Amino acid sequence: MSGHRREPHLVHVTADLVILTIRHGVLCVLLVERGNEPFLGRLALPGGFLRGAETLEDTAVRELREETGLETGDFHLEQVRVYSAPDRDPRDRRVITCSYLAIAPDLPVPRPGSDARAASWSPVGRTLVHADALAFDHRRILADAVERARTKLQHTTLATRFCPPEFTISELREVYETVWGVDLDRSNFHRKVIDTPGFLIPTGRRTVGGGRPAALYRAGPATALVPPMHRPSPLGPEPGGGA
Repeated sequence: MSGHRREPHLVHVTADLVILTIRHGVLCVLLVERGNEPFLGRLALPGGFLRGAETLEDTAVRELREETGLETGDFHLEQVRVYSAPDRDPRDRRVITCSYLAIAPDLPVPRPGSDARAASWSPVGRTLVHADALAFDHRRILADAVERARTKLQHTTLATRFCPPEFTISELREVYETVWGVDLDRSNFHRKVIDTPGFLIPTGRRTVGGGRPAALYRAGPATALVPPMHRPSPLGPEPGGGA
């Protein structure tokens, strides 16, 4: 039989990161420009191969630090799913990846490292619209992780992880509106978050400067929203901005 054959017994494992933040009112994902083949110069999600005695989470944390210069202390980090299609990597080897969703508020411009030539924030909406925008199967990985985030906003208090330590109810509502791509009724939203036990804790402080002072809150101990937050249909084809 002619041609290359992938070694069936040789399996490599990687961790890929979908790092989300809201910048200037737009849901953004961190992308790196690949410095190596395959897909040299193409945009991709940060990630890398499992090493030695590392767990997959160890790999995700290391790659986040090495490829972007960002630390993980303030991130929400969770495993999303595993991708194991035999042809997902064009190299002559089988590569299985586990994706992770990472969220933190208003992250800074990252610095690239290791095998990344550049790192930047890209609007999620614009990235998902273009089917060939990302290397490998990273568009699918991104889409799955973004949908995980959108769904978890309905059922959990994850939205607070997009916020700074202290925030207003308006700022929290804007997280939902940005991630979902919708407009929410202010009164209904205010009533929902205030009436959900443990969702928010008043700090006793208010905003200063720039208009009417607003009450400041911090995230409470609750993790689930019961009943869940209603998620309206999106206003456009791809929530996240940057069309």
